[in-house]
Amino acid sequence: MKEPRISLAIVLFFLGGAAVTGKLFFLQVVNYDFYSALAEGQHSFFENIIGDRGEIFLQDKFGETRPLASNISSSICFASLNELEEAKETVSKVSQILGMEEDALSKKFEESLSNFLVIKEDLTDEESSLIKEASLAGIYTAEQKKRNYPSNDFASHLTGFVNKDGEGQYGTEQYYDELLSPESLFLEGEKGPAGYFFPGQEAMLKGADIFLTIDYNIQFQAEKLLDSAKESLSIDSGQIIVIEPHTGKILALASLPSYDPNFYASEEMGDFVNGAIQKLFEPGSVLKALTMASAMNEGAVTPNTTYNDAGYVEVGGHRIENYNQRVYGEGVTMTEVLEKSINTGAMFAEQELGHQKFLEYLEKFGLFETTGIDLPGESFSVNQELKKGYEAGFATASFGQGIALTPIQLVMAFCVLANGGDLVTPYVVEKIVKGDKITVTEPEIKEEKVISKETSSKITAMLVSVVENAFSRRAQIPGYYVAGKTGTAQVPLEGEYSDKTWQSFIGYAPAFDPRFLILVKLDDPEAKTAEYSAIPVFRDLAKYIIDYYQISPDE
Repeated sequence: MKEPRISLAIVLFFLGGAAVTGKLFFLQVVNYDFYSALAEGQHSFFENIIGDRGEIFLQDKFGETRPLASNISSSICFASLNELEEAKETVSKVSQILGMEEDALSKKFEESLSNFLVIKEDLTDEESSLIKEASLAGIYTAEQKKRNYPSNDFASHLTGFVNKDGEGQYGTEQYYDELLSPESLFLEGEKGPAGYFFPGQEAMLKGADIFLTIDYNIQFQAEKLLDSAKESLSIDSGQIIVIEPHTGKILALASLPSYDPNFYASEEMGDFVNGAIQKLFEPGSVLKALTMASAMNEGAVTPNTTYNDAGYVEVGGHRIENYNQRVYGEGVTMTEVLEKSINTGAMFAEQELGHQKFLEYLEKFGLFETTGIDLPGESFSVNQELKKGYEAGFATASFGQGIALTPIQLVMAFCVLANGGDLVTPYVVEKIVKGDKITVTEPEIKEEKVISKETSSKITAMLVSVVENAFSRRAQIPGYYVAGKTGTAQVPLEGEYSDKTWQSFIGYAPAFDPRFLILVKLDDPEAKTAEYSAIPVFRDLAKYIIDYYQISPDE
């Protein structure tokens, strides 16, 4: 009896060993890949990581940096509809906690086309805590990344905003969207004794940071002056641009009306339009300076060239008169034409230059194309009507009527007069920072001069005379030479000129070595001419910049 039992035990032992061996073979050889992946899955995980969007900053002359666009976290309350229990009671409790109308919230639940429903964003800490404490089935809170504009409507046309899909709209948010946008990376993590960790180097996923050329304090003053003009002159809208004429660096770009990018969905669509680069207007008499500079550069006239003014000129069957039908008589110099803003004098200079040359210079000044400023949606006019070659068209264009351009085009053209004849491209981004890489914007200057340095000096002296001796005296700043010109143009409506006006003043200082150039453009102010509207705004801002930069007197 004993031997058969031993034999049976031995057989069973070998059979068990064979079974274990077979199982191990099955696990380790036949199904190795499957169980290897299963084991890997028990201590590994995979996640798609998305970085933060790059931020937008501006600085002042003291080097203080302020954020215009940043990233914050905010709490949201959302519902998973297929998890709801006692939906009616749940809606009632949620509406009470979040201060929402119960009927409206109930309708929102009923009409949802998705199982996932965002109930409310930007919860307060108290609301978030109360939702969690309520422990309602299917109701959750979560943290989400959100774009924040801490300065609200300040410099909003420069900033733009990010929409619900994370896309930049308007301003630098749109123009530099690709650089600002964060990178994403599909990462594999491992679980060790201390929890999850990522092996190897951390990815730099944040988008590039953008630093604007805008000086915070100058921008603040420009916007403040536009707001004051809205109150005192009842302007419909307006723009102020401040630029370094030698480089094209924009120091301020203010446009009214503005908007708050934090609440873009509730703003009027028209408020998003950046009037400085997107609204065409007829500049009026400021263009006389460009006409005169072009004629002088070709030797067609000099500052002392004279003509006889009868107060009007008959051109192509049209009688074109001076402002207020004024008559200046014989021996009027070209300098006096600018000082007294004489329409017939600008027409004389244009005729001496020749129509074709006049068109060529307008093109050289950049008035028939975009400036190339680094902001989206820039407008321009090819001025097709002017190019048709009608005599009356050239006559009126010589003093800034019947020709359309944007404020930024006018600023770029006047930089040519101020900087010695160079056409510079305006820009609003100083540098781009991505990790350790810093890209600084270099001024872009066309190789071919528009006018000679000599012509630039002559036209500057004439524009100084305009401020010293004529209707623009209000622009004077004691101790400094200021060069500038007013412009008042009627607004065309339905093919005819209306009683509404565009009133502007553009000037630079110190005139013979300018540190800044300012355009003030006011849309339909309650003032007769720019002498009483745009010039006081210019003077206040110019005086502020001179004191702010501590610019030495030049007289």
